[in-house]
Amino acid sequence: EEVAKRNLTDVIVSQTGCIGVCRLEPLVEVYVPGEEKVTYVKVFPEMVGRIVSEHLVNGNVVKEYTIGYYEETHKQ
Repeated sequence: EEVAKRNLTDVIVSQTGCIGVCRLEPLVEVYVPGEEKVTYVKVFPEMVGRIVSEHLVNGNVVKEYTIGYYEETHKQ
């Protein structure tokens, strides 16, 4: 819905099965050609607008939503 609302025609949204980190679902992976994949974890509806506007539109990763940030801040 957020992608459609912003009329982003160069973005494809697809659903997949588990990628092996089910404890961190729901997940969103962003693939930009020529760049490293970014995995966002524990993504809830209120986070989607920021991911779309900052990452997909402006090219800035929302670091505090990423798997790396989550794992770093939740070390045991």
